[in-house]
Amino acid sequence: MTTLPKILESKAKIRFQHCDPFNHLNNAEYINYMINAREDQIIDHYNLDLFKMAQTQGISWVVGTNQIAYLRPTFLMEDIIIDSQLFFHTENELHVEIRMWNHDKTELKAVMWSSFVHFNLLKQKRWNHTPELMELFNSILNPLEATTFNERILQLKPQKV
Repeated sequence: MTTLPKILESKAKIRFQHCDPFNHLNNAEYINYMINAREDQIIDHYNLDLFKMAQTQGISWVVGTNQIAYLRPTFLMEDIIIDSQLFFHTENELHVEIRMWNHDKTELKAVMWSSFVHFNLLKQKRWNHTPELMELFNSILNPLEATTFNERILQLKPQKV
């Protein structure tokens, strides 16, 4: 049995159309980059294609909540790394932390906690995960010590002396 990675990572480049007049990544675009990266990562690493599941099974996930902290600016044409991990789950929810870094992961740009609700598109209601999905989630779960978003941000921020 192959051990699946618990932290997934991918690269991106910040594009002109996503920036403000100061050449900073627009606030809302952080969320797009982070969610898009997570979607690609779970397809690549877990063979979990949300769109295919929606089309073939009528189930998928919808975003329940996002909490984001903007720690450092991200600039036009900057190469970034986005990593993510599942840190908590229930029978019908997933809680993921997504982090945006500079190209060599020496500067944390942003952190986001997202909750995703498993949803039956045909019945238009919350839906429990299958035993196979629960097995996957249990195998990739990477819990955090922090119990609140603000506590987590304090853990991740560089300490100033």
